[in-house]
Amino acid sequence: MAGIRSRQTAMKRHSICIALLFAFPLSIFAQDGETTSPVILDDEAPEAFLPEDEVSSLDVTVVTATPTAVSPNRASRSVTGVSAPTVTNFVAEVAPGKPENLISIAPSASSGRASGQELMDRPFLRRGELLEVVPGLIVTQHSGGGKANQYFLRGFNLDHGTDFAIFVDNMPVNNRTHGHGQGYADINFLIPELVEELEYVKGPYFSRFGDFSTAGAARFRLYRELPQGIASFTLGTDNFYRGLIADSVQAGPGIATFALEYNYYDGPWVMPDELNRWNGFFRYVIGDEDDFASLTLMGYDSTWNATDQVPQRLVDNGTIDRLGFVDPTVGGESYRYSLSADFRKTGDSGVTVGSIYAGTYQLDLFSNFTLFLDDPVNGDQFNQFDDRWFAGATLDHTFTDVSIFDRDSTLAVGVQTHHDFIDGVGLYKTSKRQRLATVREDEVYESSFSAHSNLEVPWNDWLRTNTGIRGDLYHFDVDSKSLAANSGSDWDGIVSPKAGLILGPWNDTEFYLNGGLGFHSNDARGVTITRDPLTGAALSQVPALVRTKGAEVGLRTQAIPNLTSSVSLWYLESDSELVYVGDAGNIEAGGASERYGLEWSNYWKPEDWITIDSEFTVTEGRFVATGEEIENAVPVSVSGGITYGLPTGPFASLRARYFSPRPLTGDGGVKSQDALQLNSRLGYRVEGNWEIALEIINLLDDIDNDIEYFYTSRLPGEPAAGIEDRHVHPYEPRQVRVSVTKYW
Repeated sequence: MAGIRSRQTAMKRHSICIALLFAFPLSIFAQDGETTSPVILDDEAPEAFLPEDEVSSLDVTVVTATPTAVSPNRASRSVTGVSAPTVTNFVAEVAPGKPENLISIAPSASSGRASGQELMDRPFLRRGELLEVVPGLIVTQHSGGGKANQYFLRGFNLDHGTDFAIFVDNMPVNNRTHGHGQGYADINFLIPELVEELEYVKGPYFSRFGDFSTAGAARFRLYRELPQGIASFTLGTDNFYRGLIADSVQAGPGIATFALEYNYYDGPWVMPDELNRWNGFFRYVIGDEDDFASLTLMGYDSTWNATDQVPQRLVDNGTIDRLGFVDPTVGGESYRYSLSADFRKTGDSGVTVGSIYAGTYQLDLFSNFTLFLDDPVNGDQFNQFDDRWFAGATLDHTFTDVSIFDRDSTLAVGVQTHHDFIDGVGLYKTSKRQRLATVREDEVYESSFSAHSNLEVPWNDWLRTNTGIRGDLYHFDVDSKSLAANSGSDWDGIVSPKAGLILGPWNDTEFYLNGGLGFHSNDARGVTITRDPLTGAALSQVPALVRTKGAEVGLRTQAIPNLTSSVSLWYLESDSELVYVGDAGNIEAGGASERYGLEWSNYWKPEDWITIDSEFTVTEGRFVATGEEIENAVPVSVSGGITYGLPTGPFASLRARYFSPRPLTGDGGVKSQDALQLNSRLGYRVEGNWEIALEIINLLDDIDNDIEYFYTSRLPGEPAAGIEDRHVHPYEPRQVRVSVTKYW
């Protein structure tokens, strides 16, 4: 009865919070009072989402709710560049973020950008939750803190990033042919305070984005120069410790930026996570906003234990605690080091930007999802290993002097290449982290070569079009060390046209129609496979590149002063769905799917010191051939919050996130519970650049789950065939963290 009462209490809380999230935008529409001018950018602002769009070069008329003042010595600093005798520094006013007016700039209703300050104003449990600034995107976790997060967006259970492309500056984060899952995107190497802006788009409508971008794409743009130095220390429940020091200093003719971060966290689990994470960053930049060159070094190293998802039956019968474990030896370690160089050159014909990068990455992960189903003696623990070097480059030019039928137009063209040199990617049967047998072990070289272009033509003052095309050529070369028959190589290519139509503005409102073809790549090992690595049975190969299609109609309006509102109706289709396989701990190619939905976002900024936002999504997704529901596709999500603050004095943020029950089986017979989380952050800024902040994660101490799956597992003494059950990873109980920060 206690469990029923607690669940009823949680449902009441959910209902109240959802009602509040819906009520506030409706109350705004009901207003008829006078308010101040909306957030706008300078009329000369360049179009957003072009290659290397630089918000810091825009003339911003207002700032975010809680801006941080630039230190006087920082603001007056100048840099001597190679191409010019004296140039200004890179410190600019704070960009306004999601409430800004993107009418006549944005290419679609669902695209946008958030400022770094918006990200820092948000209370968050995990680093990956920075991406929840993208409307409708949900970030969770089903294992230890060092692993990439689970992502949900537009009816996709994206696993760890299968159809959502993530970039840090111009460097892709998603890993192809990864040991844990295709498109695995781990952003634990990112230091939040270094992010100046996050751009995002949704749908396969933009020629600059290719693989993994069917649901959308996001790019973290990092500061070239920090507005101020930072020294911060955070202490929290369950042995949470975090320290950070970062600054930008003049070094010869340029600016050097460095940061060092350490984080330790046990978590609330019966078996402590013992998460240890180090992050390092160094950047040297020379030049000015129009012409610059930079060199960036990033490093990340982490180790952790893990509490995997556990069978609900063990919690219900009291065998383990809700925060307990079954296998005490799962966990992992990972590292990522990269070196990149970027440049921008402004000429008479337009702007050229380029990037070249290289790095090394490793993941050594131990998991056990089915427990003792396959091996009643040693258990079903397995090891997924990935060890690679990667390298790539991008080169883009935006022609601003193009004339189409006497219309001043913009033509963007670019090329991209990426190469993965995978020294070892393997799956092994293990017990207590000791390898017992090799399931599959391969060395892989995978490369891609891409070209893209986009033409924007303003036909008159109420009609503009975007037409784009993208071509991708892939090469796969697999050397199977465990079964020679699975070795092989292949080439594949795909061409993806894109288009967009923008009507308006009328009464500060624009209408958008977007459509395009996209794709995602499959794991190279599936492209060349001929035999089951365990049984030797013949297997069919999967297509190397899978076609996806999408369309969207929407509007964006500033008709109500200080309120930015957007609505979009969208449709997506995939020729092959990537499906999570619980007993293998990875994903595999499945049947064709389609999904459609509605998104509604509102950002209200009545004064400089307060911002209120709400985001609502509804989605339907099914497999085409069978009509079955797509497992773990979230039908309804709601998020919103209130942010208050000035450069000095008190500040606060309160945020809620809700996602509805979702199907765990194709027939919809088993569904997850719904889940609500309420987080808060409040503090005080002293004029001498000191800040103290209190964060409370899961403010209501709800007992919901981060993730749920339905599959078969077995414990000793249970039937040999196992038991189908819900497997869950719970929300962490209420977490309290206190931070003290010094700026200079």
